[in-house]
Order: sequence, then C-alpha cells, then structure tokens
Amino acid sequence: MNNQSGILGPVPKHARYLTFSFEADVTDANEALAPLLDVVDGENTIVGFGPSLVAALNSQVPGLRAFPSMVGPGFDIPSTQYALWFWLRGDDRGELHHRAREIEDALSRDFQMKEVLDGFMHRDSRDLSGYIDGTENPVDEAAINAAVVQGQGSGLDGASFVAVQQWVHDFELLDAMEQDEQDDTIGRRISDNEELSDAPDSAHVKRTAQESFAPEAFMVRRSMPWVEGNEAGLNFVSFVNTLDSFEIMLQRMVGAEDGITDALFNFTRPISGGYYWCPPMKDGKLDLSIVKS
Repeated sequence: MNNQSGILGPVPKHARYLTFSFEADVTDANEALAPLLDVVDGENTIVGFGPSLVAALNSQVPGLRAFPSMVGPGFDIPSTQYALWFWLRGDDRGELHHRAREIEDALSRDFQMKEVLDGFMHRDSRDLSGYIDGTENPVDEAAINAAVVQGQGSGLDGASFVAVQQWVHDFELLDAMEQDEQDDTIGRRISDNEELSDAPDSAHVKRTAQESFAPEAFMVRRSMPWVEGNEAGLNFVSFVNTLDSFEIMLQRMVGAEDGITDALFNFTRPISGGYYWCPPMKDGKLDLSIVKS
C-alpha cells in the first residue's frame, strides 16, 4: 500500500500533535510545500492537509471539507480547523520534542505553529477513564478498507482522511458515578471490557456502533490520552476513507438522529475539531501530485 504507513501501525508509546496555520501569500502556496517532503516519512511523522491549505493551492480533494460545529443539549461541538496537522509517533518524548522543533523550523517561512499536544499510551491502550479505547477497531484488510482511499485514481489512492478532537474529561463527575453507572455510560464493563447486552440506548457503544449505520461507518481509531497541568482527557484521532463515516456517527452522538444524546457528554466535552486529508506516499515521499500545480 502507498498510504502513510504509521496510520495503520500500532498506537505508539508517545505522540506529539502539531497544528499550523498558513501565513504566506497564496501565490507561494506550492513552494511552501517543499519542506514537507523532507520532514514527513509517513511512518513516524504523519501529516494532514486542512481544506484551507488545499484551497490556497487552488486545488480540490474530493470529500475534504471543514469540520462542522454542532450543538447539543448543554454542550457545543467546536470546529477549530487549521492548515496542517501533524502526528509525531515514537517511544521517547525528548526525541519527539526535537522532531517538532525541526518541523517548526523547516516550515517557519510560510506556516506558524498554533497548537502542540502530547499524547501517551496509558496501560493497555486505555482512556484515562479506565476503559479500553478502540476495542472495535477493524484490523488487517478491514482496516485498510476502512481507512485508506482506493479506486479513485493516482494521487488519491492511498490517502486517508482524519477527524481529530481534543476531549477534556471532568473526573469529579466521573468519580461521582457508581461503577454500574460508569459502565452504562460507556456500554462496557470496565472489569473485563465486555459489551453490556442491556446497555441503555444512550451508551457510547450503542451510539457509535459502526455496523448500525447505513452504509456501515467503520473507522480506524488511533486516539491517545493527554495531560496538561490539572486538565486531562483523550485526543480522539480517527482515520477513514470518507469523512461521512465519522460525521454521521458524531451526529448520532449529539442526538440529531433520534434525540438521544450520547452519555459520554455526562463527563467529557470536546474543545477542538478538525478534518484533514493525509496524502499518499510515492517512492518514500509524500505524493502531492493532486494538489500541486
């Protein structure tokens, strides 16, 4: 496959997420991409293009659009779209720090770093709520089919779309729940990760059951916990071959489909949201042929 291989690789021990705004004149947009060919290997450093950058390149990527803001009862789903999104993967936080500095320096003429977030593996891939994240992830060929664009032609095949949201947990609210209530919120028992057969319709696993949508909405989740000062939560990262798979799921979570809101909102909220296109690879470099003139 000619995809950025880290997308389907195992969740790393550590991660650093970077977002950049595009600060140059649009006439220089093509030249601004040149440094990406040197700093992105697709395995340890993954990049995604936001719709504003693609527009600055006077190009189009079918299916790419801005993240939609939404409103639910007592909460907002924000859209915080940027030009570039990076996912740095590795085993050493210090190495990721220096790699981020290298990327920032390489892009400094045309891009400005806006946000930096560090993620990490918690126990056996658990969210800080204690529940295992990504249990229903497709694997092997099914993962490729869910996360990688195929049959669309050169420059598009091998690409992925990614939906990114930073969620902040309220652990006091979570701790105030009895264990049964926590399990009902997620739809799984924390003790053995088994799905509850009698979970309420508001349970997260019922709201987001990938096979319950038409068409089925499978995705490859690569989310990781984060901690900054006294705040903490989950950086939700989901790779798909079409953003429709994620968006229809988010709409059901906020109750747009049937008025039932995902119980997840009882203790956590998103504070960011972005859609990005992750280009394919060719000969070990990013294949930007579809967006470069």
